[in-house]
Amino acid sequence: MKYVFYLFSFLLISCQTTTTEEIKLATEATYDKDVAAIKKVMSDQEKAWNNHDLEGFMEGYWNSDNLKFYGSNGLTNGWENTLDNYKKAYPTSAESGILRFVINDISRIEAGHYWVMGEYHLTRDIGNANGVFMIIFKKIDNQWKIIADMSC
Repeated sequence: MKYVFYLFSFLLISCQTTTTEEIKLATEATYDKDVAAIKKVMSDQEKAWNNHDLEGFMEGYWNSDNLKFYGSNGLTNGWENTLDNYKKAYPTSAESGILRFVINDISRIEAGHYWVMGEYHLTRDIGNANGVFMIIFKKIDNQWKIIADMSC
């Protein structure tokens, strides 16, 4: 009986050590996978924007009345209102220009949530526009979506 206890204790300790290392490796792999998926969403947004496809650009956002966008005109609530603001501010491809994101940081907030800090650069014949942003991504229905955006 004593032998069984020692064997069980050894296996338990061995499993815990392995489990801790496996968790660390899984967390790193998850982080890398999450970051790649978030960058893909933003790359898709650039492509849509550069084709003056504002609805396609908005696919990166959470289609919800709870979406938050904070910009030079203050706080906008909701996906539809955010899209309407984009349509008013960028009615033609001359205004929307060519978008390029520069990502300066992607940090995990908690499981399923990341913030992204960076810069946006619009190259346009009518004058370039540049600024910074901080966006929060959340994994919703197995897709990464922007749930909050602060751009200026």
